[in-house]
Amino acid sequence: MNKEEMEMECQTQSGRTFLKGALIGGLIGAAAALLFAPKPGRELRDDLSEKLNTVTDKSKELASTVGEKAADLAKTVTSKTTELSRSIKEGKNSIVEGVKQVSADVSDDLKEVSSEIQEANHEQSPE
Repeated sequence: MNKEEMEMECQTQSGRTFLKGALIGGLIGAAAALLFAPKPGRELRDDLSEKLNTVTDKSKELASTVGEKAADLAKTVTSKTTELSRSIKEGKNSIVEGVKQVSADVSDDLKEVSSEIQEANHEQSPE
């Protein structure tokens, strides 16, 4: 796992942890407020039911939003990964072609030098 993936995983877990904490804290706070309010049992139950429905609806909305954001993030990561892969392939191909060209140039230079050395040897050798 590279550094970016680790950071993304940490952010995702941090968001999940925060979401869980906020949800649990909201439920506990709402329950405590309703339990300590001076109301008769029937009204208290109605209020608890209403608050539970509200929390449930907001939780569904939040889950939907998180799902959409996760899908968008997955699309972005896929797109960036594809771009990076393409860029790496292009760079690799460019390097390979460069190495082949340099190798061919060095080979040609070596042939020329070898020919010059052989000519120099023939000129200097006594016949």
